[in-house]
Amino acid sequence: MTPRLKTAYEKEITSNLMNKLSLKNKHEVPKIVKIIINMGLGEDASDGKKLKACVEDMSLIAGQKPVITKFKKSISNFKTRKGSNAGVKVTLRSFKMYEFIDRLVNIALPRVKDFRGLSSKGIDSSNNFSFGIKEHIIFPEVNFDKVDKIRGLDITLVTTSKNKNGTFELLKEFNFPLETKKN
Repeated sequence: MTPRLKTAYEKEITSNLMNKLSLKNKHEVPKIVKIIINMGLGEDASDGKKLKACVEDMSLIAGQKPVITKFKKSISNFKTRKGSNAGVKVTLRSFKMYEFIDRLVNIALPRVKDFRGLSSKGIDSSNNFSFGIKEHIIFPEVNFDKVDKIRGLDITLVTTSKNKNGTFELLKEFNFPLETKKN
């Protein structure tokens, strides 16, 4: 079954973006290619139980099993060793990606404490949008009683946009709560 948001993108959002960005071809319309969710573990990376708990939480949030990332270099100031565990990450594409966006925008982000919107400064030079979440327990799939420690998440939305305005308009069409005030 096709996700609701994918159907909305194909039918409504594409035509809206063509009008807003004054594009002639529907293949020029920016779209979200993939979503990368990353959870750094810090000191808990060496503890097997905590690593397993993070993997379980991340698989509940994303809907697929995460990959355990490793350090590429040893850095004595950060007390890291090459090859030791650094965190967990998931890359979502296609149907799972659209379902995650739907849950993130409509359920998880409204549950953030003192939430005023995501900063539009999160759009980088490659026109991708990155932001962080301080508490992974905002997702309803995670059982609050079983969580030993509240962790943060980094989420990156990779887009095909040619400029920052295209990425901004795409996110607005997906109902991302972006703050609009400029400093």
